[in-house]
Amino acid sequence: MNPIVTVQDAVTAFADFMEPTNAELDAIEQEMPLILADVDLLDAQIVTLDRAPSELDARRIRRARRRALAARVALLNRTAGASLPGGAA
Repeated sequence: MNPIVTVQDAVTAFADFMEPTNAELDAIEQEMPLILADVDLLDAQIVTLDRAPSELDARRIRRARRRALAARVALLNRTAGASLPGGAA
């Protein structure tokens, strides 16, 4: 007779190293303004999927695109400044 064994141990045995590290969580936190700006851009674009965009929709998309670009540039400037040796820009 074969004993019935639960798979709980096999499933949770790897849980400790599958969690994000503190460095990964910090990277996500630094990227959060860019993530939120991209979500706003997607929201603005999704609104216009089933209809022709009005002038207001077009302005909303342009503003969201500019915010996403500005967040992307800010993130790149932050990470590039942090990785340069000697603090040279």
